[in-house]
Amino acid sequence: MPAPTHTRSHHSPPDSVDIRLPWWAVVLPALAFAALLLLMAGPVPAGAAASEPGVGGVVIQIQQTLAR
Repeated sequence: MPAPTHTRSHHSPPDSVDIRLPWWAVVLPALAFAALLLLMAGPVPAGAAASEPGVGGVVIQIQQTLAR
């Protein structure tokens, strides 16, 4: 006696790909990247903020690393 097969009620075309990410799958990596970027920039005292920007220092470090 053959077992009944279960079929899906909603069929998508075989050539289409349906990928849905949850909201946290995009937000969490972006937040982690931003947090690490801020940690690399380091704390900048208010008086020194005009003389040396934090993100600019990170860019300079990246350029020096790639130049090696």
